[in-house]
Amino acid sequence: MAGMNHENNIIPKVVSKIGIIGGGISGIAAAKQLSHHNPIIFEATDSIGGVWKHCTYNSTKLQSQRGDYQFTDFPWPDRDNPDFPTHVEVLEYIQSYAKHFDLMKNIKFNSKVVELKFIGNQECDSSKVGLPSDVDDYGTLLPGHPVWEVAVQTNDSNSIQWYSFEFVVVCIGKYGDVPKMPMFPRKKGPEIFNGKLLHSLDYCKLDQQATNQLLKNKKVVVVGYKKSGIDLALECAMANQGPEGQPCTILVRTLHWTIPHYWIWGLPFFLFYSTRSSQLLHERPNQGLLRALLCFMLSPMRHGISKFIESYLLWKLPLEKYGLKPEHPFLEDYASCQMAIMPENFFSEVEKGKICFKKTSSKWWFWDGGIEFEDKTKVEADVVIFATGFEGKKKLKSIIPEPFCSFLEYPSGIMPLYRGTIHPLIPNMAFVGYVESVSNLHSSEIRSMWLSGLVDNKFKLPKVESMLSQTLEEMEVMKRTTRFYKRHCIATYSINHTDEICKDLGWSAWRKKNLISEAFGPYSSQDYEKED
Repeated sequence: MAGMNHENNIIPKVVSKIGIIGGGISGIAAAKQLSHHNPIIFEATDSIGGVWKHCTYNSTKLQSQRGDYQFTDFPWPDRDNPDFPTHVEVLEYIQSYAKHFDLMKNIKFNSKVVELKFIGNQECDSSKVGLPSDVDDYGTLLPGHPVWEVAVQTNDSNSIQWYSFEFVVVCIGKYGDVPKMPMFPRKKGPEIFNGKLLHSLDYCKLDQQATNQLLKNKKVVVVGYKKSGIDLALECAMANQGPEGQPCTILVRTLHWTIPHYWIWGLPFFLFYSTRSSQLLHERPNQGLLRALLCFMLSPMRHGISKFIESYLLWKLPLEKYGLKPEHPFLEDYASCQMAIMPENFFSEVEKGKICFKKTSSKWWFWDGGIEFEDKTKVEADVVIFATGFEGKKKLKSIIPEPFCSFLEYPSGIMPLYRGTIHPLIPNMAFVGYVESVSNLHSSEIRSMWLSGLVDNKFKLPKVESMLSQTLEEMEVMKRTTRFYKRHCIATYSINHTDEICKDLGWSAWRKKNLISEAFGPYSSQDYEKED
């Protein structure tokens, strides 16, 4: 929709100082923290909840317990329930939060943002927008005049309503909406396949009856071995119980570590990565010479912990039996936020032959009866489901204009977000939900608190060049930690990241009641209740 003109449209109306795009976890967190500015939230669908509403299967559950996935000022009603909540329970929790804090009144449902237009400050030299120098300030977030115009399409209609805002918060996330699909040779793509083909995004839209009809007594191939692919394969196996049931084949390109639960050789998992003392072992951005030397000296312990966890997983799960042991260390999956909980009965279905694996590092394509590989082997299929992820950057690039669209991944292929929120080269815009951590709800909430403080002038941003330098250092740390660094995850230095946010806000970075808890206790959202 880029380049949409304003003909036949009313002059843009200033409806709010702040516009928020997206009503998922990040959008709701931002709306709550900025509620004193009465922001307008644009949600493209008929419900809040984001991926919890539109990208879940019937069997999807939260990957952690309730207490580790909650807002600081809104505990779960059954917080101590040890079971992992279902996606329905998570969605109900998010909806209850929005209703409790009266956020629904500011949400425009079925309102899809199709274009952003920068109008900026007419007094500034627009040719220099986005070009940093040693003296460049980022600027005021609420300058007193519109900076962005937002084009909104309602209920798939042809009419476009324009809004204008001083500041825009983008919360449309990296998941959902735009499926990532493999490329195939000419005349060897899905068009020649005689069976049913769909992406996990399409599968999520089916109800229980429809999924059962799709999978029951069918030869199914699931492409992908991350959490969504594992869950899909298990649903397929459960639909194919009995003598007439067919096996589900998981097509595996890259192996990843999975864990059965949050205990390792009798020790709670948080001891290894979620305490201040455990994160002392890991490199962090801008850590200084002495800290870098200490990190280097402790590197054998860091690698030893990864090996210790791997030894338990290889003992507990039949990874070697089925050729599912990854070649990379466990640490690399944790540091890229790819650690997944293996469903309890997954390997029992593998043992029964209801789930099997086909590993491939080579090219593959379709034939009319299924999938063919470079070594001429074939797998028959009635249904092929792609659990291959999403093209989150395409969503952003479809609405953000040039030159800012070109800056999105400048200069290293990853969005350079200061404090995980502000792009130094894009004025009067924030991004919430794009830098991952172990608990994305907590990350979105604490960054929204920081953003609220920034908007209210409780602190100032550094110079543009200084912010860029810090984001580049974060990227270098991630590159040295994991080969999967482009996922942009801060799991191994999340406490330090939040310490910096606390310091900006004028809060104490140390949140525990005593030194023992500070060093060895797990940090969670409840440690960061907002300070006045």
